[in-house]
Amino acid sequence: MLEPAARYTGYTAWDYLEPDVDYRAFRYAKQIGRVPEYAGLSLSDTQEQRARRLLRDEIVISLHDHVQVFPEDMGELREHIRQGREPTGYAGLARSGMTAVFDNGMDGTCCISSDAGWKYQDVLFDLGVRMADLAHQDFVVKAETVADIRDAHATGRVAHVFGLEAATMIENEVDRLDVLYGFGVRQIGIAYSEANTLGSGLKERGDGGLTFFGERAVKRMNKLGLAIDISHSGDRTALEVIQTSTKPVFITHCGSREVWPTNRMKPDALIAACAERGGVLGLEAAPHTSLSEAHPKHSLESVMDHFTHLVEVVGIDHVAFGPDTLFGDHVGLHDAFAKNLSIAQAHGHVDYPKVEYVDGLENPAECFTNIIGWLVAHDYSDDEIRKVVGGNILRVLDEVWV
Repeated sequence: MLEPAARYTGYTAWDYLEPDVDYRAFRYAKQIGRVPEYAGLSLSDTQEQRARRLLRDEIVISLHDHVQVFPEDMGELREHIRQGREPTGYAGLARSGMTAVFDNGMDGTCCISSDAGWKYQDVLFDLGVRMADLAHQDFVVKAETVADIRDAHATGRVAHVFGLEAATMIENEVDRLDVLYGFGVRQIGIAYSEANTLGSGLKERGDGGLTFFGERAVKRMNKLGLAIDISHSGDRTALEVIQTSTKPVFITHCGSREVWPTNRMKPDALIAACAERGGVLGLEAAPHTSLSEAHPKHSLESVMDHFTHLVEVVGIDHVAFGPDTLFGDHVGLHDAFAKNLSIAQAHGHVDYPKVEYVDGLENPAECFTNIIGWLVAHDYSDDEIRKVVGGNILRVLDEVWV
């Protein structure tokens, strides 16, 4: 296990406020040690030293995660969310080894004013209070440029990139993209499972593709320098976003439908179309998503089956990692918000054993320790590892961001 980052001083979320006076306090899940450490890797001393060096020295980026800490009692989840203060897991991030993390918040379940989520005022509130918290410490820093990520690496900090999994909250107002950008959002999805004014989500019976308004929105995203994500968009909508965008797009957290046949995965032809335009896919690890026939019990090995397959399909320059993890009971979150998150439609009805957590990729604190360990154990070169843990993402950001 990594030691805590030297610059981390022990700050916890909302330290500048008084619990149960300024906000309602909850008992939160452990950020480190909530579940047993992954035992599926057996590295020699030499391999262990190499893995530690790579995690320490390289720019390591998660293309998609949720770095909030959730209540220990998931029965309190909705009441916790209604308070509008979801704490960032600083201690876990200090142990993660990540240089940068694209944090997509929880805006599909941001139910401050409505159980349906995705409301513009709620999203702005969520972004604002989390940025206020970041501003009261100096270890996790708000990142808006590639220079911010490189500076975080040079100074031993974690660069935090605000993202949103869908643009649903802009409704029919394209200028809201400028507002979100002004708040610091640097990556945004098109649709989250349900169709919206931009296009279709992956759960819909029919995919109508990118709307005329969606085309306007994509063009505005390109002009602003907003990285575009198509992970939860329907296949036709996703392809038309790739074709419309003048910049490469991300599939920030997904896998191959040829490896595991559910709507939540993308077909190889679509992933190849993304790669042909310079885009990158981040490998997904949220519970019961990126399974495989070889490893249907979800674990690091299941995810790496998608990795090895996609490296063969699109090449190592177009694959990265967006584990989509959080601090707390992720399976419990899915159970509590199955309707909001379209779990049934996304995962389909393929039989698989339900797990309590994804072994080896349970939370942001452990993901890249185990990912890099696996890559080292399977004899990937330093250059190959450098690409997939951060270099490929940086290449796209150099082209997309202002």
